[in-house]
Amino acid sequence: RYTARLVGRRSGTPPRPVTLVGHHCEAGDVLAEDVPLPADVRPGDVLAVPATGAYHHSMASSYNLTGRPPVVAVRDGTARLVVRREDVDDLLRRDVGL
Repeated sequence: RYTARLVGRRSGTPPRPVTLVGHHCEAGDVLAEDVPLPADVRPGDVLAVPATGAYHHSMASSYNLTGRPPVVAVRDGTARLVVRREDVDDLLRRDVGL
């Protein structure tokens, strides 16, 4: 069972069970069900999901032109970007045309 935390902003609302979905490998992929998150969580919020099975960075690919995610390391309360997010330019850089 995966867990998630709202990061980047505070919420004073009580938790409610939600289903985490999104642009993963295929349309309809569900990352986790019945995850307790603040009632005011909304699209665009940043969630930390510490373990995601096959959705982990080491298994990531550019399948369906989905860029690989960033990796952030946290030590003693300090966050540091260790791998940057892949963008569309990164994904298309290897194309050489016809």
